[in-house]
Formats: sequence, structure tokens, C-alpha cells
Amino acid sequence: MNVYLRRYWQLYALVALPIVYFFIFKYGPMYGVQIAFKDFNFFKGINGSDWIGFEAFREVFKNPDFVKALRNTFMLNFLDLLVSFPAPIILAIILFEIKVVWFKKLSQTILYIPHFISWVIIGGIVYQVFGNDSGMINNIITGMGYPSIPFLSDKNYWLITYLLTGVWQSAGWGTILYLAALAGINKELFEAAEVDGAGRMKRIWHITLPGIQTTVATLLILNLGNMVSIGFDRPYIIGNLIVRDYSEVLSTFVYRVGLESGQYTLATVVGLFQAVVGLIFLIGANFASKKLTGDGII
Repeated sequence: MNVYLRRYWQLYALVALPIVYFFIFKYGPMYGVQIAFKDFNFFKGINGSDWIGFEAFREVFKNPDFVKALRNTFMLNFLDLLVSFPAPIILAIILFEIKVVWFKKLSQTILYIPHFISWVIIGGIVYQVFGNDSGMINNIITGMGYPSIPFLSDKNYWLITYLLTGVWQSAGWGTILYLAALAGINKELFEAAEVDGAGRMKRIWHITLPGIQTTVATLLILNLGNMVSIGFDRPYIIGNLIVRDYSEVLSTFVYRVGLESGQYTLATVVGLFQAVVGLIFLIGANFASKKLTGDGII
């Protein structure tokens, strides 16, 4: 073993850096998890605060706002999975089938750009385009004599706007992994299928999709592991008080209750709950994937 260490010390040094990063920034903060079981007092600190057992958990689970936020988190993530997850797969297959190189590169660049735009700017664009009174689309609609559409104030329209905005922002960037997987498929398979008379759709069904099956399964497992977690920026920026019944999710609940109200114990309880449920989802999805496809990540 020492011989390998001396011979490949550069590789071990490279691996050591992310391990140190994980210990400092991922495992180190886990020390603060005990706040969930304490009546945290900022002046007494973590060690000086009194233990309260599962009292904070009972308080959180009885809170109707938490139940609503949990329901919305599951609903938005599930709808995102239905709408946003297949989008990069379809885009990657379309890009893979395009043979004009300059058009393919231009399309990829245009599709990647939204990923680099912050949600603050995207929120501004959404309000400029879909605003009820001054939005570009509603200006056109009302100019034609039709009533405006409440994209951001009606719960159902807001939900559609939220989902489509997510697809626009993430679908292009999500194609990278699928395009990399598609590039690894043996091109002789496509040539042989073409010689045998297989049309484009048959080639996609019998060669392309099986070729990216493992990548799809892996990303699906990771997405299912995040079913109880959701980013803060998107629902907070696009949401508003009128649609709070749908836009209030666990991350905004933690911000509102934990940080704005200074109830750090409750915020930690929600964070710990998300981590445990997310781990259960991840293990369950990995188990199901192994049973169905033979592939998994654990």
C-alpha cells in the first residue's frame, strides 16, 4: 500500500482536497444539528442551551403552515419531475439528431444561457413578461380587446408559469450529461440499424434511449432524493402573497420562521426532517431502480 501511495501520491493529494472540503463544510456543520433538540438561546450558545427532547418536532408538525409548506414542496417537486425532468432528455435527443454542426452549436449555446442567469434577474423578466397589468403578454392581449390573464395572481396560472420558467432555466443545461451519454453510443449501431431499414424513431427507441438508460436512472434517483428539498430563490422570487397557498415551501418556511422570527430550533428541526426524509427517498428510489433496471448509485 505504501508503494502505491508513493507512486500515485498526486492522485491521493487531489482526492484529499475534496475530502477535507466535505469534512469542513459538510460534516462540520452537523455539530449544530443538536439545536433541533435544544431550546436554543443565542447568548448561551449550543452547549449552554437546555435540552428539550422532541418538543420542537411536535411543535413543528402541529404547525399548519409547516403542513402546507410540506404539501407544496412535494407538489412542486413532483410536478417539476413530470415537466422538467423529461425536457432535457427530449432536447438532448433532438440536438443529437441535428447534423448541421453550426446550427447545433448555436442551439446549444442559446439553450445553456438561461442557466447562468440568476433567479433575481429571471424574476424581473417574469414580471415584465407575465405581469397582470403591465406585462408584455397581457398588454398584447388587452390591446386586442381580450381580458388580461392573471399569470401571477391566479394559483393555477401561477403554477403553470412557475413550471415553465423552471424548464426554460434548467432544460438546456440539463442536456449536457445526456449529450455526453449519447456521444458514448457506438455509431456502428446506428449505421447497422439504418442499413436494416430502421427509421429515425425506431433508432431512437431501440438504440438512443437504451444507450442513456443508466444516466436517466441515476439522475432520476438523485431527483427523487431531493423530493422534500426545494431551492429558495425560485418560489420566493416568483411567488407573492396572493398565491402563498402554493408558493410557500419548506425553504421559504425556514426563512420566514427560522431567520425572520429568530426561531433557530424550529428551522433546524425542518432542516433535519428534510435530510432524513430525503435520505429515505434516495434509498427507496435506488432500491426500486435496481429492481427495475439493474442500475443504481449505491
